[in-house]
This record gives sequence, structure tokens and C-alpha cells, in this order.
Amino acid sequence: MKRISLNEPNQLAMREVEEPTLKDGEALVRVRRIGICGTDYHAFRGRQPFFEYPRVLGHELAGEVVKVQANGSAFSAGDKVTIVPYLECGQCIACLSGKPNCCSQLQVLGVHADGGMQEYFAVPVSHLMKTSEISLDAAATVECLSIGAHAVRRADIKKGEFALVIGAGPIGLGVMQFAQLAGAKVIAMDMNQGRLDFCKTWAKVDYTVNASENPAEEMRRITNGQFPTVVFDATGNAKSMSGAYQYAAHGGRIVYVGLVQADLSFPDPEFHKRELTILSSRNATVEDFENVIEMIRQGHVDTDAFITSRTPFDQIIDKFEYFMTPESGTIKAMITL
Repeated sequence: MKRISLNEPNQLAMREVEEPTLKDGEALVRVRRIGICGTDYHAFRGRQPFFEYPRVLGHELAGEVVKVQANGSAFSAGDKVTIVPYLECGQCIACLSGKPNCCSQLQVLGVHADGGMQEYFAVPVSHLMKTSEISLDAAATVECLSIGAHAVRRADIKKGEFALVIGAGPIGLGVMQFAQLAGAKVIAMDMNQGRLDFCKTWAKVDYTVNASENPAEEMRRITNGQFPTVVFDATGNAKSMSGAYQYAAHGGRIVYVGLVQADLSFPDPEFHKRELTILSSRNATVEDFENVIEMIRQGHVDTDAFITSRTPFDQIIDKFEYFMTPESGTIKAMITL
């Protein structure tokens, strides 16, 4: 079978390897769709935390079960599935508290362990989810959208409150979509006007703000001087993340969804004056996956418009860098097999 590895920064390579041998409790999945995400781009450029080379990328996955080596499994050959790519230990305080998404020994497929950028993939059956009622394309967006759904759940949004989402990439768009579904009045902020226009049509946000055009004053105008009570930063940019506090209402909260390989800092008097709450949001849980699958099934999330390019597996090495350029207009790039 064919497998693509990121051998070192800026160097993807395809090679032929043996089909995986199953261990007890695993299923062999024929990979059919692979979403490309910011983590993959950061790893490609050598800027992804918790990453070692060489590595097989790919954690936004959809496929079909080929065979199962697990007694009493609910899965059988032919099942359409997506993969929960977070391998938790099950024994640490986070796992025992129902938060396996931030397990102290967490291994994320495609980051800490090899992922699914290959034709066949051995996966623990415990980390498969059936997706028979949605398309393969849609199933491969579930992990990405679950990141946003989890961040919204962390924020505990109340209906009618103003929620600012900084960063209109795929993760930010997922936050906007699920904040809107939670009943928030959503403000999208980005420096790319084309992305902001997409926020209006796809996520149905209530307001857009161009970050290069006096955003604080625009935020004041939109909220009648009160500012948003919840601010999500999905940029993965240290400057943006450090400055997010200035857009938060007194008594508000900031949710860092993006991850950056840097230190963050902000003026403590401003932080204390507002009595702000800062939350990080890492990965997602099975409950978030279930929520996203159901919202897609009900037609609340338009995954077809979310995916802006589809590239065959054999051609992706040549096109990978192009998707990182502004002129590509890429929202979500999808690999097809």
C-alpha cells in the first residue's frame, strides 16, 4: 500500500509499505478521505509543538472498515467510519475526570503517533465512530468541526450573548457555527475580507470586523459599548492571542482554541480590572463528535461548502504547499482515495 510521510520540515515523500497487521482490539480501515488542517501545515513548516519527524500526517479521517480483530465489536466490514484520533491512557486524573481530550499521556494520531495519510490504517475499535448517515466528505470534517464544538461547550454560551471569534480559518469557522447554533450573537474577526465574506454565507455570523480597521471601536459599536462576553481566539498567533483580552467585556471569558509555540503575555491590571476568565480548549471528546455528526445529519452544517478543494492522494505532495498560500483561497482541503 501507499503511505505519505513527512520526513522532515518541507519534505513529504510517498513510498510503498506493507499493509498493517492487526492487533487484538483493532480494525483495519480503508482510508477514503483525509482532511488537511493547520496542524499539518505547521508540522510541514517545522512549527508544530509536540511533534517529531518522521511522521505520517492525517487525523481528519473517513473510511470503511475492512476487517475487525475484536471480540464483540459493534463494527463489521463495510461500515463507514470516522476516527477519534486522540489515544488516551485511561488512568490519569484527566481521563478519570471524563476529560480524555487532555490526557497527560495523550497521543494524537498524525502528531505524536503516525496518522492516516495512507491507504490502510489500523485503528483501535474504541476510537471508531459510525457515519453511515453522512457522506465520506462530511465524515472527514467531523474532527475539525468537533474542535470548534468543544470550545463552544467549554465557554458555556448563554443564548443572546455576544461571542467574538478571532480567526476565520477552519477551526474558527467551526467555533462560529456552533456558537451560532448555541444561540450567541456571533462576531467574526479576521484580516482577510474574503474569509469574512465566507463567514457570513457559511456560518451565518451576525457581524464581521476587519482586524486591520480599528476593531476595538467597531466592537464597541456593535455591543453598545459593552464588548463581547466571550472571546475565542482561533488564530494560533501569539500577538493576536496576547491581545485578545482587550476585546472582552468586564466579567467575560477568553477561550484559546488555537495553539502556538510561544509564550503569551498581557497587562495584569487590565486582566484584573475585567476579572477575566481564561480557558484553553484542547481537542474534543466523543460527545463533541456525536454532536457534530448529528448536526451534519440534520442539515445544520454545510460540509460541502466547507470543503473548497478535493485532491487525489497521488497528487497531494505536489499541491500541498499551494494550499498554504493566500491565493489558493483554501478553507478546507480534502484528499480523496
